[in-house]
Amino acid sequence: MSLKFLTPKNSLEFFTPDTENSLEITLAQTGISAGYPSPAEDYNDSKISLDQTLVRNKDTTFYAKVSGQSMIGAGLDDGDLLVVDRSLSPKHNKIAVCFIDGEFTVKRLNVTSEGVFLMPENPAYNPIKVNTESNFQIWGVVTHVVKKI
Repeated sequence: MSLKFLTPKNSLEFFTPDTENSLEITLAQTGISAGYPSPAEDYNDSKISLDQTLVRNKDTTFYAKVSGQSMIGAGLDDGDLLVVDRSLSPKHNKIAVCFIDGEFTVKRLNVTSEGVFLMPENPAYNPIKVNTESNFQIWGVVTHVVKKI
């Protein structure tokens, strides 16, 4: 089964990146050790804009905030910020923001000979089978996650 994006019938407001007026913050170029501390090195920094770093296609990218626990196995926790690109083709095993039967959800796409399933990454939740009666739209493919800790 081939997947493609559909234009939503209703108008919703999403977070949009501002790649032209983005805030640049300091980036520690040497990296931060997650194991044993490394010997002191010269501090080398530069500036980075998260909008410019995370957004490949500014006209087709939006941000969405995760709500709930259905994707914790994929590392998507409640309150995390998703970077979502509508220009990317939705494919089997990709994580996508979808609109189904009046509700938004983020799930892993599972495309089989039996159809399309929206797969949670938490055993407490059931897969959602997309059928011909479903009001179903794929809004975009998740490209990055900004963690809330």
